[in-house]
Amino acid sequence: MAETITLTAAHDGFAFTALHARAEGARRGAVIVIQEIFGLDSYVREDLARWAARGFEVVAPSMFDRGQKGFTAEHDEAGFARGRELALANGPDNALGDIQACIDFLKPRGPVFVVGYCYGGTMTWLAASRCEGLSAAASYYGGQVVGMAKFALAAPVIVHLGRKDPHIPADTVKAAIQAAHPEVPVHIYEASGHGFNNDGRPESDLADAELARQRTVEFFAAHGAV
Repeated sequence: MAETITLTAAHDGFAFTALHARAEGARRGAVIVIQEIFGLDSYVREDLARWAARGFEVVAPSMFDRGQKGFTAEHDEAGFARGRELALANGPDNALGDIQACIDFLKPRGPVFVVGYCYGGTMTWLAASRCEGLSAAASYYGGQVVGMAKFALAAPVIVHLGRKDPHIPADTVKAAIQAAHPEVPVHIYEASGHGFNNDGRPESDLADAELARQRTVEFFAAHGAV
């Protein structure tokens, strides 16, 4: 069961909240879950529980606490507009500072991985480039990854994209990533659209979501998860 904890970002001293869940059974490592633009909603909480059930200690930071503490929103036009406003106001440096604080909190207990969705997928790619102490990362349908494809990576990354995603041209993103980083596996899921890790959404195909999760677990295992 998740609890709310408070962590402090070293770069500006800001104290932000995060959901924290202990690993079920033998601990394999730790996973930082980076939210979509809609905050720590029910889908993030479900993902937190899935990772804990797979044997990982999990932290999901509330990425927009500087603008609105504990923000969550519906997956609708108003929720998207407010989430985008908060994301732009927060900026990448604050986001990376919060992710680094999560890494520093978890690192003394073993390998640390990060997985992110949509906005979180972009921040995951950026964290793999600029944060210290990550063992591996999994980026799901990050809208700005194509523009960051040439960034040097400090940690191995796996990328998941939906073929039916109207916002992200999967083939274009895959080509950009593999031109710059041929070692990065990029998977395109033919039956799925944007946000397909959110079970029950119209864009989600459960078989695709489960395959992406299994590939991510295997990728993490190949990079230090016990």
